[in-house]
Order: sequence, then C-alpha cells, then structure tokens
Amino acid sequence: MNAPLPIGQLLLDARLIGADQLRIALHEQQQLRRPLGQVLVELGFVSDSALRDVLATRSGHPSVELGDTLADPAALTLVPQALARRHRLLPLQLHKAERLLVVATANAHDVIALDRLQAELGPGIRVELRIAADVELERAIERHYGQAVAIDDIVREIEQRGTRGEARAGAGTPRDGQAVVRLVDAMLAEAAVCGASDIHFEPEAGYLRIRQRIDGTLRQVRALHKSFWPELAVRLKVMAGLDIAESRSPQDGRISLTIAGRPIDFRVATQPTLHGENIVLRILDREKGIVPLDALGLSTEQRITLDRMLARPEGLILVCGPTGSGKTTTLYSILSHLNTEAVNIMTLEDPVEYPLAQIRQTPIGDSSRLGFADGVRALLRQDPDILLVGEIRDADTAQMALRAALTGHQVFATLHANSALGAIPRLLDIGLRADLLAGSLSGIIAQRLVRRLCPECRIEAPASPGECRLLGLPADAAPPLFTPSGCIECGFHGYRGRRAIMELLHVDAALDEQIAAGAGPGVLRAALHARGHLGLADDGVRRVLDGTTSLAELARVVDLASHAAARGPCA
Repeated sequence: MNAPLPIGQLLLDARLIGADQLRIALHEQQQLRRPLGQVLVELGFVSDSALRDVLATRSGHPSVELGDTLADPAALTLVPQALARRHRLLPLQLHKAERLLVVATANAHDVIALDRLQAELGPGIRVELRIAADVELERAIERHYGQAVAIDDIVREIEQRGTRGEARAGAGTPRDGQAVVRLVDAMLAEAAVCGASDIHFEPEAGYLRIRQRIDGTLRQVRALHKSFWPELAVRLKVMAGLDIAESRSPQDGRISLTIAGRPIDFRVATQPTLHGENIVLRILDREKGIVPLDALGLSTEQRITLDRMLARPEGLILVCGPTGSGKTTTLYSILSHLNTEAVNIMTLEDPVEYPLAQIRQTPIGDSSRLGFADGVRALLRQDPDILLVGEIRDADTAQMALRAALTGHQVFATLHANSALGAIPRLLDIGLRADLLAGSLSGIIAQRLVRRLCPECRIEAPASPGECRLLGLPADAAPPLFTPSGCIECGFHGYRGRRAIMELLHVDAALDEQIAAGAGPGVLRAALHARGHLGLADDGVRRVLDGTTSLAELARVVDLASHAAARGPCA
C-alpha cells in the first residue's frame, strides 16, 4: 500500500498554493514547530475549508463543515469534556440502533487519541470519523461544551476563599489573584465563543452587572457581588496596558488573545461613573469580519447592481449606515472579492479591525501621526489600484477621496447617512461640489442588521390586515409570517445570528445629470421611484416574507410606517 502524499504536495497538486508559498511555510514550520497545515492557514496561503477538504481526501474520510453542524446531545454525553479538549475530538451524532458514534477530528491518523476514545466508549460502540478544520474544531468544542460551568466553579471558589480569609483576617482580605485571572480569562472566552460583539462590566450600588451584546441586543449574563469588581477591573486594565492608578479619566486599550484556536482582539474602554469605573470591551473576531461576498445574502438583482458598481475601474463607492450596522464587514467582503495578484489594494483605517492577507492596511488615529486626508495623499504615491478610506468625516478627507476617484482609482469609504440617497446631501453638506461629485460617484450601499429567526423554533402564522399594510401588501393578502419562540439552540431568545438588509444605488448617467444640476432630495427620490429602485425597507420586507426575520425585528431597525405611506394605499 502506498504511503499518503505529504499535505504540501497535495496542496501543490491541487494548485491551492505555489512552490514559493510552500517553501516559506516549510521554513516557518521549522521555526514554530507546528503542523504544516496550520502554518499555511496562519500565513493566509490557504483557507481552513480548503485544507480540510484536502486532508479529508488524503485520509479517505468525509469532511464536515462544523460551522453549520449541531452536535447531538446524546453523543456529547458519551465523551467527557476533558478528553474532547485534550485530543481535539467532537462527537457529532449517535446512531443507537447501529451502536455507531460519528466523531469530528482534524487528524485521522492520531492513533493515541482514537485508542483513548475507544477505551472510553467501550467495545460495544464503533467510531466513524469526519475530518474538520483545526480552527473550526476548536471553536465547535468550545461552543458545545461551553464555559458557563467553569465560570460558576471559579466564582464559588473565590467566594469560599474570600469567606475563609475574612474569618481569619477580617474584612478587606484580598482574593486569590490566580482565581481572578482565571475568572477574567473564562469570561472573555465565553463571550467570544457565544458570538458576542461587546462585553459590559457595569458597577451598580450593590453589585456588578455583566452584559453581553449578542445579535445586536444586550443580555445580562451574570451578576456578581460588588466586592469582585476592584480586582476584576485591575486585571482587565493590566491586560489592556492601561494605568491601574487612574480611575477618574477615560482610557482606551487593547487585549489580544487566542481563543478556540483563533486570534481575538478586545478593544477596551473605561469610563468613570457614579459607582466606579465602567469597562466595555469590543470583541473583534478576525474570521467573522471576513465574510465571502456570496454569503452576504444579496438577491439576484442586488448582486447584478453591485457587479455594475465594481465593474467600473474608477470612482467612489460609499457604504452608509449607523455604528454597528456591518459596514466594515461589507467592505472587507468586497475587498476580498477584488483581491488578486493583478491589483494593489491599500487601506486607511481607524483602527485596523481585521488583518487581510495581501492587502496593505495602514492604521491611523490618536496613536498615529497620519490622518485620513494626509493618508490618502501618501497612499496615492504607492501605486494603488483600489483604496479604502475607513470613514469620510470632514471636507479634507472627502475631497482627497474624490480626488483619488477622479485620478483613475477605485475608492471605497464609509459615511454616516441614513439611506443611500441621503448620502448625496451629506457629501454636499461636508463641502463637496455637486459638479465634481457627478461622474465620480459609482454607487452607494446603505445597510442595517436584523436578527435572524432561529430556524428550529420559529412559529408560522398568516399575516393580519395591519401587518399586510406595513408590508405594503393588499390587506387581504395574508402571506405566512414567522415570529420568534425560543429553544435551547437559540438560548430561548428566538433569534440566532444576524443578516444585513441592503439598499444598493447604482449612480448611472441619468442620475449623474440630476446631481450635477443640483436636484434636491425630493426630485432624486421621485426619479429613483420611477425606475423601480428598492430601498432598505423593501429589502427588509423580502427578508420578512422569506422567513429570515420577523416583522417586529424589521420594524425595530427601519421606519415601516413611512415605507407603507410611500407605497400608497393597497386595495
């Protein structure tokens, strides 16, 4: 029997990497003493999914996408958490009649791990393997086995030691420092694994409230005695590189950790309040920030419109929306789609939230001497094809972005505006001239994020006449609508994950002429309505009708009453 080909040769044969990339990865492997596949992924030469499929081909076992897979609780109970974590094994499904356990692993040739698993199961249960990507596997193990029990155990440990210490030495005895370190680490890991975007540590008069923002809404996850907060706050400030002696002025810092095998950054901000320092951590998961363009959920018409914008080799493309509406994710998806060896893509960001392979990213802000306007001037001397200006905030930045578009570059930027059409008067208010703006603006994307209904527990019912009116439908249409319920898979909230709703405006020659002539918002809105332009609410209605989200959730983020009024009365 022939020995399996090395993973590097398999990737070369599949043309997923080049000889130069393999040579670099082999050199790094010697230095880091890590598996070659992991090194290739860390260097950005190959994706986790591509590596997983190649490993599956070599091993002869099927591959599995763990991001879309829910483990069977009956299977999880058969494998202890310690064994699963130590040997990187995730039980997926138990076939009781066949006495067969399906298990995900990243290494089908780890004989020691498989022997220990079989010893745990006993001779009566057979094991069938599925090959998963390293990072996906670690993340799934964390998600399914969880951190909550560990946190509760640490809290009880600290409380018991604190009680014994106070009995011996009186009140005010310091708590166990190592336990506090473990508690903070476990809380950060829990938030990252649960998919939270922010963690709030909020001191009240008698207790410490801890909340996580998940799918755009805050949820209280824990309440601790107020005596916990001084040491927790010090630990967080030490990790973020902040001044622990300063508690009367706001401070900003950053924490970088590896959780479930992937790098996670936390942006830390402190704020003095009546009951002590409030600390909020913004969670930046690099992998979540890079979503394939096809995974944004664009309709066929929207994708055609976006392709028209991107087909123009020069011009300004804006992404609009409030803070936290997913603008950066959309821009990164577009840049990743455009990123090839034939183009030079450069960015200015405050800060750089997610590193992108083979794209030159420049951080600006308080820690940098470079501003947006000066940064654009500098980038134009670097022979770029595509520029990303993180945010247009003032006239200087807007004029430099427009100048770059006028000189033959494709420029992307974000802008705070409520709608795609609202971006045009916003740019004019900043100080751009309408005659220069016309001909240089390729397109505008406006977006919001809505929570996705949990597919496991959503409830279907016909729409009422009032709901039909909000949706712009005839009162007797009564299409099926879905509402949240709640189950164990969504944490009994009824929603799981978020989806962007978008308005895409392609600026064509006719709209250019109206902008140059100084047409007001009313004239432009009428022109767009005449050509069948669909706004944010229209895309949201599509999401409600296809069961992605609920009508109540859509009404939370867009003005449906104005949308219904603009559509006119329905019979």
